[in-house]
Amino acid sequence: MDVGQGTGVLERTASLQQHGARTRRAGCQGQRRRWVTNPGDTQPPGTHQWNTFLDTPPDEDRFDDAKFVVLPAPYETTTSFLTGTRDGPSAIVNASAQLEDYDLELDADISIAGIHTAPALVPNLHAPQAIVEQVDQVVDWVAAGGKIPALLGGEHTVTVGAVKAMSRRHTDLSVLYLDAHGDLRDSYMGTGWGHASVARRLLDVCPVVHAGVRSISAEERSYIDEQALPVHYWPPITGLDDYVKAVVDALAASVYVSIDLDVLDPSIMAAVGTPEPDGMDWRQLTLLLRRLGQRRRIVGFDVVELCPRAGPPTCAYTAAKLVYKVMGYSLAFDQT
Repeated sequence: MDVGQGTGVLERTASLQQHGARTRRAGCQGQRRRWVTNPGDTQPPGTHQWNTFLDTPPDEDRFDDAKFVVLPAPYETTTSFLTGTRDGPSAIVNASAQLEDYDLELDADISIAGIHTAPALVPNLHAPQAIVEQVDQVVDWVAAGGKIPALLGGEHTVTVGAVKAMSRRHTDLSVLYLDAHGDLRDSYMGTGWGHASVARRLLDVCPVVHAGVRSISAEERSYIDEQALPVHYWPPITGLDDYVKAVVDALAASVYVSIDLDVLDPSIMAAVGTPEPDGMDWRQLTLLLRRLGQRRRIVGFDVVELCPRAGPPTCAYTAAKLVYKVMGYSLAFDQT
């Protein structure tokens, strides 16, 4: 099945458009406005108000009607090179106001499925493990409502809490870990809960499949080989189609996707805390995500490690576009 043909929710969104369903910013006469969410009864604990993804007006940003819940998590305490990832979520949300609702590739307005922007998490900065517990609580709140969480970091540590929450609801869960680095150190800079140990902590929860990796330590390489972990190094030694197939084949039926933006090449994503040359380009990454959406059920995802001050504003827009793309690909899976 070609994802461009659309299935499931994608077909329903197209039908809604054909029958004149109300679209975002209706009545705004093409003018972009800046809205602030009104959390009401849908505000999770430990959060504060935030602008909305896609600049959605408050009356169209309802939790009950949403398929996706955007969760900004502006957390940063263990960065080891460039700093500023705490500003990533706000930069992504603000840049998303410039996105078109209609996605040409998918031939659908993904926003019709419903996107609610939750108030931003107020991170506990006393210890890295505290943010894991916070994110776990908030993502569990989202999943309990039958929604797909779209977590925005912040540094990569936030992923651990999200995966812990999702694993309790999906016994067949695995993680697609898209990152330039292995993040498999048992401990780094005095903590086992920093950005360099995220994948190691995830392995205590569920299976993890790496893709895009091109920088690891000798310790990590030994651990990968000893444990026979499915780490798919980049660039591929086979063709891209074979690489993508091998990655997707290694994943379980339900998948949580974690995207560290440094998986992309610095030529298109310079605004990250730990850039690494020779990364994926946009088409390579979206091909992998599109094929994943065709063959597996994406139950949640995150986009992390945007460091706005380290690159041009276009990086925040690219990150926002990627968030919207993953939403669209997750709707392409035919669950009938």
